[in-house]
Amino acid sequence: MAAPLASKAGSAGTTSKPPFPELDFRSGARVEELNKLIQEFTKHDQREYDDQRALEIHTAKDFIFSMLGMVQKLDQKLPVANEYLLLSGGVREGVVDIDLDELNVYARGTDYDMDFTLLVPALKLHDRNQPVTLDMRHSALCHSWLSLRLFDEGTISKWKDCCTIVDHINGATNYFFSPTKVADWFYDSISIVLSEIQKKPQRGMPRVEKVEKNGTIISIILGVGSSRMLYDIVPVVSFKGWPAVAQSWLMENHFWDGKITEEEVISGFYLVPACSYKGKKDNEWRLSFARSEVQLKKCISSSLMQAYQACKAIIIKLLSRPKAISPYHLRSMMLWACDRLPANYLAQEDYAAHFLLGLIDDLQHCLVNKMCPNYFIPQCNMLEHLSEETVMLHARKLSSVRSDPAEHLRTAIEHVKAANRLTLELQRRGSTTSIPSPQSDGGDTNQPDDRLAKKLQQLVTENPGKSISVFINPDDVTRPHFRIDDKFF
Repeated sequence: MAAPLASKAGSAGTTSKPPFPELDFRSGARVEELNKLIQEFTKHDQREYDDQRALEIHTAKDFIFSMLGMVQKLDQKLPVANEYLLLSGGVREGVVDIDLDELNVYARGTDYDMDFTLLVPALKLHDRNQPVTLDMRHSALCHSWLSLRLFDEGTISKWKDCCTIVDHINGATNYFFSPTKVADWFYDSISIVLSEIQKKPQRGMPRVEKVEKNGTIISIILGVGSSRMLYDIVPVVSFKGWPAVAQSWLMENHFWDGKITEEEVISGFYLVPACSYKGKKDNEWRLSFARSEVQLKKCISSSLMQAYQACKAIIIKLLSRPKAISPYHLRSMMLWACDRLPANYLAQEDYAAHFLLGLIDDLQHCLVNKMCPNYFIPQCNMLEHLSEETVMLHARKLSSVRSDPAEHLRTAIEHVKAANRLTLELQRRGSTTSIPSPQSDGGDTNQPDDRLAKKLQQLVTENPGKSISVFINPDDVTRPHFRIDDKFF
């Protein structure tokens, strides 16, 4: 191909113009400007915790775990020694695949300052070898019913009031674990416990500002000192091993190959209380790979994560009505992109703008084609149920973003700055005194464990944005054990 005329002129001794700045072809936006805007968004979106805030986080977590220990003792339904998965970000942030249309709208800054999702196993199947075969005869892909015939008579007796009953022709009775009934029981139990706790308030105990049942999750907002923390508590069924329906996914090549072991990725999965579009809400659970996603997140570059967070902030506002696209869809697309694109490309530190534009393009492509495969079960199309009108409405909205990404980034930055201003205003009005442990009162010799508070502050500082798994014995709530990724503390 012939060289451009400008190059020939330059070779003849004329002064060539400096190279043109890199532009986004679709919008004409300067890539350098988009990178700076993403960095500014990240700076305001990621908060650093001082010692006081770290202690407030610990106090709220300690209160939630103590409350769950009391729930277990109410009727002994929950496992005695349970293992929770604590995730950074609430359900509305897409940390688990749960429908958002049943959730009340909470806004950071207005309603809370920090948000978490806590997966609490109501049942555990931890003594089975993989692969785990589930009863999917009655449900859509990526969903399952759960028969209590897998459990002993004691478990059936404890939970039969949270089941739907199916009588067979041969006279046998089958109890199917009901996500809606379990959620009702969980909300009622938490309400009873919180009522008892609040009858005898102790010094330093968090303020329970809100307790609401949102569909099948329980949302609790706690006030501790000058902080407000949202906990979305999700009752789940916990499995060790890997579901048979996702077995073929393990046979494919993935971006995490060689970075983490397969044993880390397939250590367990959950059933979360979410139904398919046409499924039976009282019976149907959704498969969740939240534990695996915590591991995969370790293999995603910081620049791609920054682009994902910025893109998520844009679509949460833009695509909120009607509820069709959730941040979990975007998370799935990001994982697919990691499989599709070279690792050295995704590792480029100054490519956040390219990644943001690519995620928007991917999302628009999925909408136009009404196709978004689940990352772990690709045969499950998460957009299959949407109407043509809905997907085209959202695709047109995304087209406006793609035409002017810089303006939408500026809007996202203003939103997060406004939320931070509200938080700072609350902190200025709130108490600046240190927060004692909720187990202690004014006359008790059981003082706050400074060592634990310091350890928590260190964990928060060294592991920003990471998900934390906690193992706790409800009979001894004074000794929580943190696990960040594969390290125990």
